[in-house]
Amino acid sequence: MKVHIDAQNTIKYEKAGTHEHNRYEKIHNVVFEKSSKASYLVAKEIADLIREKNKKGETCVLGLATGSSPIRVYDELVKMHKNEGLSFKNVVTFNLDEYYPMNAESIHSYHYFMNEHLFNHIDIPKDQINIPDGTTDQDEITSYCKAYEEKIAKYGGLDFQLLGIGRTGHIGFNEPGSHYNSITRSITLDQLTREDAAPSFLGIENVPKKAITMGVGTVFSAKRIVLLAWGHKKASVLKETIEGEISPQIPATYLQEHNNTTFVLDTEAASLLTRFESPWLVGEVTWTDAMTKRAVVWLCDKVEKSILRLTDKDYNEHGLASLITEKGSSYELNIEMFNKLQHTITGWPGGKPNADDTNRPERKSPEKKRVIIFSPHPDDDVISMGGTFDRLVEQGHEVHIAYQTSGNIAVSNADALKYAEVAMDFLPEGEELEKIKEVVTGINKKKENETDAISVRELKGLIRKRESIAATRYFNVPDTQVHFLNLPFYETGTVKKNPLGPDDIQIVRDLIASVKPHQVYAAGDLADPHGTHKVCLDAVFKAMAELKPEPFMNDCWLWLYRGAWHEWEIHEIDMAVPMSPDQVLRKRKAIFFHQTQKDGVLFQGEDLREFWVRAEDRNKKTAQHYRDLGLADYAAIEAFKRFDY
Repeated sequence: MKVHIDAQNTIKYEKAGTHEHNRYEKIHNVVFEKSSKASYLVAKEIADLIREKNKKGETCVLGLATGSSPIRVYDELVKMHKNEGLSFKNVVTFNLDEYYPMNAESIHSYHYFMNEHLFNHIDIPKDQINIPDGTTDQDEITSYCKAYEEKIAKYGGLDFQLLGIGRTGHIGFNEPGSHYNSITRSITLDQLTREDAAPSFLGIENVPKKAITMGVGTVFSAKRIVLLAWGHKKASVLKETIEGEISPQIPATYLQEHNNTTFVLDTEAASLLTRFESPWLVGEVTWTDAMTKRAVVWLCDKVEKSILRLTDKDYNEHGLASLITEKGSSYELNIEMFNKLQHTITGWPGGKPNADDTNRPERKSPEKKRVIIFSPHPDDDVISMGGTFDRLVEQGHEVHIAYQTSGNIAVSNADALKYAEVAMDFLPEGEELEKIKEVVTGINKKKENETDAISVRELKGLIRKRESIAATRYFNVPDTQVHFLNLPFYETGTVKKNPLGPDDIQIVRDLIASVKPHQVYAAGDLADPHGTHKVCLDAVFKAMAELKPEPFMNDCWLWLYRGAWHEWEIHEIDMAVPMSPDQVLRKRKAIFFHQTQKDGVLFQGEDLREFWVRAEDRNKKTAQHYRDLGLADYAAIEAFKRFDY
């Protein structure tokens, strides 16, 4: 049987092997707007299974995963334990994997992760928790892994296996090339997997090269499998997994042959599935303006033509006959779509004074606007919208920059030590010098699992503050219009942050109420459920929602930009701000002021290029896409989506 979660948020069962979506999809999946709702329902399924087993006097055997995807599920299970009396005394758990070598006490270990997010907060007996031991002697790994398999079998196998998916298509640490029948074993990690883990380890050089993992065969033996995936970074591998052929190069595709697997996704993770990317190939669609724009852009990319060169034949041969039938002819439709996309382009992001604004993204009035640019970290403003930022100031708007977090965790110890030692050389003997010496001592004596001392974090935050002010001064923004909010949720000193709290929201709310902006720009990484960008965006959303009754909010528009790794799709863009070659260079120079984030940046992610290179390539690619559609030819374009809060 398969679990199906319907629109009423209840859990139904459907016969194994059936699928209501389309002929393209080979794995049952359900898609949610919000990962929070999805996580709750998965937790509820697990809780119901535990209770059902308990009534029968049976042990519930759970296979558990780590990573960002299941965190909210564990949070919900903890709530159910505390608020509903859900007991885990009849539960035995087996975790998928562990880095090797790895001490259980390390903050990077999966032992630490599971204790932090689940085990320390529930009543499961410690001897019923099983996590691969990353300290096993090399020559004993084979026998250790065999014993792990035997222990799972002793309990009758896994009743429920929770999974995430890596961008290589790995489940557990079963990397490309893993065999269908593989069992628990030692494995060498793929480079891409290590790059994805690098932020947590403060650099890829610190990520172990090996791991111990349950095998594909071990996972496949579970009676029920639920795989979680959130965000656009997983979209490509999910399309290959759900719609592609079974291949050892994408181990998750083996799940196509499991008779009780469900993938639980958010909209961005599912965005490349055929029913979302090109739903007209799956069935009938309602041709709204948004859907029509998406279809026309898709068709242009498919046939490699500009909009005005599309023909009736192009539409008919690519599943879009109903669109032509509804619109009358390709000629009329092409002109309509060309004009809609052309109208997204503007060199006046704050609105063009004394001009007809009927077809412009922004209002012409007031001529001079008050603007707040919210930047989650102290460099997202210039990386993601540096050209638009520069243009807004140049055109006379009152631009405020709000750096939501200190970004102190992204400053390396080496950089902090360099600045501290400069201060030591400069300062005379006294209280200030003693404080700097304290910082140097804190850096030099810091152990692996320790967080930075408060004085060290303070110095690192000040370094990023001064880099930010150098950049805003370059763009001629008065220092009085640069705001360092230092939201409390961020100040843990570790990669793991606190949840968004009332104090965070109040700080953002107070700034908005003080400035009374006509425009707010914020980082719109909507599908990143646990990252700093998502928390910062939620702070803006909640603050603006609370302020909505205020009269000044009637004239306040919210524009969302993307982070350093991903841009809005052309059909999603409401405002495209072009940049000349000179402006591209000015944006690059503004990014360069953030010196600690160049070269050896701690949180590089999967893209090894420097941030300025990523930003330029992304902006040039957007301009190229507009050009390929037959629109104006610009050096680069920054893109924004208007959000109706």
